[in-house]
Amino acid sequence: MGYRTYDCPIERDCGGCELLSVPYPIQLRRKAERVRELLGAAAEADGATIDEVRGMEEPTGFRHKAATPLVAGSRGKVLSGFYAAGSTRVVPASACLAEAPAARPVLESVARGCERLRIPTYRRRDASGIVRYAVVRCGWATDELLLTIVTNGRELPHAKQLADELMRAHPEITSIVQNVNTSRTSAMLGRECHTLAGPGHMRDGLLGCTFEIGPTAFYQTNPQQTEVLYQLAIDAAGLEGGMRMLDAYCGTGTIGICAAAATPGVEVVGVEKGHGAVACARRNAEANKVAERCEFVQADATSHLAALARRKGGKGSFDVVVLDPPRAGSTPEFLSAAAAIAPERIVYVSCEPTTLARDVAALRRLGYRMRTVEPVDMFPHSKHIEVVAGLERR
Repeated sequence: MGYRTYDCPIERDCGGCELLSVPYPIQLRRKAERVRELLGAAAEADGATIDEVRGMEEPTGFRHKAATPLVAGSRGKVLSGFYAAGSTRVVPASACLAEAPAARPVLESVARGCERLRIPTYRRRDASGIVRYAVVRCGWATDELLLTIVTNGRELPHAKQLADELMRAHPEITSIVQNVNTSRTSAMLGRECHTLAGPGHMRDGLLGCTFEIGPTAFYQTNPQQTEVLYQLAIDAAGLEGGMRMLDAYCGTGTIGICAAAATPGVEVVGVEKGHGAVACARRNAEANKVAERCEFVQADATSHLAALARRKGGKGSFDVVVLDPPRAGSTPEFLSAAAAIAPERIVYVSCEPTTLARDVAALRRLGYRMRTVEPVDMFPHSKHIEVVAGLERR
């Protein structure tokens, strides 16, 4: 990799790519140093290795999910772009070097459509207006694209006309969905969705598997690096035919389904608390012809595993536990229950190395040791770093 830097006309105002002015190899070196600071002592004590950060050959166009607030400007114009760092002021942007090239033109078209049809945009000061955000997901392994228009209530004037115009202007759009969000929080999406055009979802591929993606489903933003991340997790699991794997915080089943597809004879149980995500995971298992070996349970991961650990026979019920928790990490109760059922290996997929270090320390006290630490750069030009930690029972 050369010491190339990238220019962005709104870099200072936007703040989204905080390390953009830092050459990419130096970004990777800093991220590696952070992982070593947090996990190095434990890795050395256990005889584990911390690998170099898996970076991208070309760290642009990697975000396959893009969003914009839609805000009223002067003379009836609708502004789209990004919130300025630490504020609700919108910085107009017609392009973004971090996003998939197909994303921003669609978002801009939503803004122009709202202008032409005079659909009021949301005003934070009194929670009035209608259209709040537009969100685009672009396929990486497919050419599909899902557009979500977030509204402040179920009413969306000229909804059919807007959807028809957008589908004509952008034939790459697979589906358009209206998402209803009346909360006065910073959350972008609500729970209620109405399909305006197409099937209401799109499909993309990872590691040879196909996945349905709905407007509220969790799906990694950088699919290219997600393949790297998931392959490292599957490798760390050391799966063989006849093994049982728990996929905790499984979302729409991506890791578990990829693992089942890669290793014939492996049985997977995924646990996720979201009803919609579990239903989607079951459809994904059917689509990838692994449904007979993949079971998905709607439950809180901590409660489910704690109950399993308390039951007679809970010990030894899984050979491998894979967990991919949110940024806040897992819970002490989950980690204790995971150790109680005594899988041979635990694979922790983390999007926040600080909470990973905390949880790894707990697992080490509970009888596990680190074997591998594999950092993956999912978000170039930011401080974020993902890590796959492989642990084994002592």
